Amino acid sequence: MGLRGRRRSGRRRAARGRAGLVGLVLALYLAAGLLSTWPALRDARSDFLAEGLPGLPGAAAPGDHLQVVWQLWLPGHQLGRGASPWLDPYSFQPEVEPRVNFAGWPFAVVFGPLEGLFGTVAAWNLFVLLGYLGAGGLTFLWLRSVGLGVWASLAGGLVFALAPYRAVQGGAGHLLAWIGMLLPLSLWAWERRLYWLTAAALASIPLSGQVHLALGALPFVFAYALVRGGDRRWAAGALAAGLAAGVLVWAVSIRGSIGSSRSFAQVERYSAELADFVSRDPRHGLEAFVFVGWLVPLLALLGFALHRRTSLGLVLGAGALFPMILALGANLPGYEEVWETVPGLGVTRVPGRLMVVTCLALAGLAALGLEWVLQQRRGLAVAGAALVLVAVDLRAGVTAYRPTAADEGNRAYTALGREAGGRLLEMPVYAPDRQEASVYLYYAMQAPRERPAGYSTVAPKEAARVLRELQPCADVRNLAELGVRYLAVYGRARCGVAGRLLARDGPIALYEAFIPVAW
Repeated sequence: MGLRGRRRSGRRRAARGRAGLVGLVLALYLAAGLLSTWPALRDARSDFLAEGLPGLPGAAAPGDHLQVVWQLWLPGHQLGRGASPWLDPYSFQPEVEPRVNFAGWPFAVVFGPLEGLFGTVAAWNLFVLLGYLGAGGLTFLWLRSVGLGVWASLAGGLVFALAPYRAVQGGAGHLLAWIGMLLPLSLWAWERRLYWLTAAALASIPLSGQVHLALGALPFVFAYALVRGGDRRWAAGALAAGLAAGVLVWAVSIRGSIGSSRSFAQVERYSAELADFVSRDPRHGLEAFVFVGWLVPLLALLGFALHRRTSLGLVLGAGALFPMILALGANLPGYEEVWETVPGLGVTRVPGRLMVVTCLALAGLAALGLEWVLQQRRGLAVAGAALVLVAVDLRAGVTAYRPTAADEGNRAYTALGREAGGRLLEMPVYAPDRQEASVYLYYAMQAPRERPAGYSTVAPKEAARVLRELQPCADVRNLAELGVRYLAVYGRARCGVAGRLLARDGPIALYEAFIPVAW
């Protein structure tokens, strides 16, 4: 009886210990999210946590976060109306068949319920914060499965969660910041011999539309799986699944689109310089921002020095180094030849997109280095100080998020939602890869209906041609051929607005029919 009592007591203590650790992990990485988004977080009730670009007064501000909001909202909307959740039946109509919305996978299952419960703005801001929890928590699990201690693993998770590159990509509204957490998930699953989960996580990276990241993630995870042991047939299978997903996305979405033929001049524009790796200031744009911290690289170098003869140290060292080299892009001798030769690389324009792999590898190496430091100098105070120093190193001077106007519940689009069928065109008309068009995509959530326009860097060429013909203000004959019944006019656009005024809300006016009137 005494033994059984002690066993139960031990189990209770273990359960309390596990619950306490779970609570610590949740608190630490949610706090990381609060730290990274402050002070923009103070306006989170009314504004998006995003890049803070200027827009028309009284209207939503443009930004890629609006595109991601649309892409994550659409699957749930489609399911609600009994339609295929992977299709976008509204954009670029009637120019092309409904397009596959790859970016809805896999995080629409998270965003959809949040949007239904809290509304679009709150759902996005919660999604931002949950991104820190996911990135940090999954990295913590991976490092624990490798055999590192709790405090070193917590620090490694903090390095990846607060990685400046990941934070800035999140502030810019790029889904890359969230998809990156599939990397530590795949490594953790491999360590736990959950091979099917490694394959699913790895395939989900290109399947979500992040094909550029997949070019670095696939070989990194494959090399990791080979050196860490396990079933090599599954390693090959996971690689094959990722490649197949990438080919599928290319064939369905990229081939024949405006993104299928890039010029090297675009690569030159977005290439990083050596100074960018240590500069906290986006010296020449967010896409060339590749800052990795000052203290974290030193910890990573220590970790590599201690483990340079191990397979883990070597694969993490390579994972940290090669994406940084490639991020130099046009500033790297011979990169243009590599860009033109390597399959898939020639349709990319931002060399730094592989930096997510570097962020995770640095997190692993820094955790290895910190593990040695904590072994030399034990104590809760030392561990806590290490976490604080890491957070300060990665956060100080890096502003990724600013309050960004949302205009949730626009009256003009509310009025449009009450009208009968017919396509919509917003004016002025923008090319499909112009960021200003993201505002139109966002308002389409408030009044979903077919429209000739859309916002995508891989828009079909036919859709781009039609929009060129409509710019900047559409001709009545073109609108009739496209089946456009409603016009939403933004600002004092210099257009011969056609039709009966249905509603006006600030800078947005909604019209019906086609009777030329003076603006």
